[in-house]
Amino acid sequence: MLWMKAFHIIFMVTWFAGLFYLPRLFVYHATCEDEPGLARFKVMERKLFFIMTIGAVLTVLLGIGMLSAGWEGYAQGGWLHVKLTLVAGLIAYHVWLWFLMRGFRDDANVHGEGFYRFINEIPALLLVVIVILAVVKPF
Repeated sequence: MLWMKAFHIIFMVTWFAGLFYLPRLFVYHATCEDEPGLARFKVMERKLFFIMTIGAVLTVLLGIGMLSAGWEGYAQGGWLHVKLTLVAGLIAYHVWLWFLMRGFRDDANVHGEGFYRFINEIPALLLVVIVILAVVKPF
């Protein structure tokens, strides 16, 4: 179980690195005007999204594995239900970033840099709450 937890955390860090950095790339991409720069951002975003998706999938699979291995102990905690709801929100955010990335890929971005600066804060807030729930188990 500890090995699963260790790798769950490792892949969660990988996933969050992408969740933090991809919207930051969008900030710079939204202000870029030269063709080589635009092409470079598209490649960077695509490669980052691929890596962070691997992190997301492995995080979720290892989380499911831990739940399956010790469900009785986790089921009593209301904290887990809140955490899983927030993780579902992270997955939805991840998918939303994919749609935004496709907009850039297709040269159809409709948002300015301020929008991307704002959404860049979403995963940070969720990370704080999820870690507190997992470590403190407040309810």
